[in-house]
Amino acid sequence: MPGHTGRLLGNLSDLGEALGRVFKLVTEELPTSAFQEYLDATHDLPASTEAEQMAIARTAQGIFRRHLDVYWNRACAITGVRDRELLRASHIKPWAVSSDYERVDVHNGLLLSALWDAAFDQGLVSFSDEGRLFVNPKLSERAIAVLTEGRPITVSVSAGHAPYLKEHRVRHGFTPLSC
Repeated sequence: MPGHTGRLLGNLSDLGEALGRVFKLVTEELPTSAFQEYLDATHDLPASTEAEQMAIARTAQGIFRRHLDVYWNRACAITGVRDRELLRASHIKPWAVSSDYERVDVHNGLLLSALWDAAFDQGLVSFSDEGRLFVNPKLSERAIAVLTEGRPITVSVSAGHAPYLKEHRVRHGFTPLSC
């Protein structure tokens, strides 16, 4: 059909070969998901004491950061700054109210420079499902000028970010009229 790619399999042998290639791709060549990495890293760890729970949290945060680094090409999603010391792995939906899956889901995160992270974390800025910047009226004109440098700001987000961004906008009072 027009617009579709694929291959017509003529017999069961071709189907077996194709399934073998798919299995190899999925099990050997695709990178491990952040959640699977979290499960693998924590499945044997006890979680009965506060110290053990903190060890699990640190493990999850390290996994989240590594996957965000890869997803955002080790650069701030807004400014492109690459200085690791200035970058924060920012959860869109806060850690405290996230499920284990959401805590390591790369779509629940933005890699942001420290100033953008602070503005986002405090709800002074947010983003549309398409990545367009929304500014809270509490943010001063000077802060807006410093953050945006007078240019339009858009973040390259995917559909996977949309539910988290919506939750962020609602939590911080970005109404449809203010967006």
